[in-house]
Amino acid sequence: MIGGKKTIGTVVVALMVMSSLTLPAYSQSALGKRPGNGGYDGPPAENKPKIDEKAYKSALERIPEPDKKYDPWGVARPAEPAKPGKKSN
Repeated sequence: MIGGKKTIGTVVVALMVMSSLTLPAYSQSALGKRPGNGGYDGPPAENKPKIDEKAYKSALERIPEPDKKYDPWGVARPAEPAKPGKKSN
């Protein structure tokens, strides 16, 4: 009987430790997501900056045209293939 009480006591203590570890996770997920709790909803809609189409288009026009076409694989392979030379026997 003494061994049975010790086993039950160990199980009770283990359950208490496990339940105490789940309390912080429960409080963060269940209580933090309620509507109307004063959470942050983002910036107000009226304070968004206005888009100036004329300034945008004029900025695009000021970008210079490139002289050569952009080659995304230029670093991985040579720009011009190697020219075959004369073979010596």
